[in-house]
Amino acid sequence: MRLLVGMAAMKSTTKTKGKAKVKKVMHEYKHGELKSGSGKKVTSRKQAIAIGLNEARESGAKIPRKGASKSKSHTKTKAAGSHG
Repeated sequence: MRLLVGMAAMKSTTKTKGKAKVKKVMHEYKHGELKSGSGKKVTSRKQAIAIGLNEARESGAKIPRKGASKSKSHTKTKAAGSHG
């Protein structure tokens, strides 16, 4: 039983680590302090989110890639469209 409690705590820690990293990056973006890899200021909100998620993944947070959940729904839609 004790093992399960430890695993649940570990899972929530990775989520909060990711959230904290994205929150920090979005704060920098909002105040005009966020820079891309080339050193230029980030002006796109989508780019800022992508940078935040990437940094969170690098720090060890378990955040799924964009295509992981999208690919399942795409195959269902494609199969449903071919019947008619």
